Amino acid sequence: MSAAYRCGSAASRARSAGGLRIILMWNRQSNLIGWQSYVGDAAGTDRVSPYAAPARADSLAGLPPAYLPVGDLDLFIDEDIEYAQRLQQADVPAELHVYPGGIHGFDLLAPASRLAQRFVRDRDEALRRAFGQ
Repeated sequence: MSAAYRCGSAASRARSAGGLRIILMWNRQSNLIGWQSYVGDAAGTDRVSPYAAPARADSLAGLPPAYLPVGDLDLFIDEDIEYAQRLQQADVPAELHVYPGGIHGFDLLAPASRLAQRFVRDRDEALRRAFGQ
């Protein structure tokens, strides 16, 4: 894998299934502020470059393989799953890991937890495979 994906791919579109996701560290309002800060007046328009958010590209063909870790309580889970599916449909290898009970940034909030340790092991193994070590 040459692309280790950690954040939302189309941040302005982050949503949750039925609005029932528990968001403790990063919520939709924080995300909208961050997105607008990142893309400026292009936020909310079709002028946002796919370089800012690859999931916005019409075609994902030719992108590097991707590793996508996400908690099942993360604001970005829906778009991460969609992005992984679109990558696979474009014949781009995509490895999606969903961590039960994980909120956005769980690995940083509780680095000693079993969940975070599994996240780090999985990520490091994916990087070793990507770089042939």
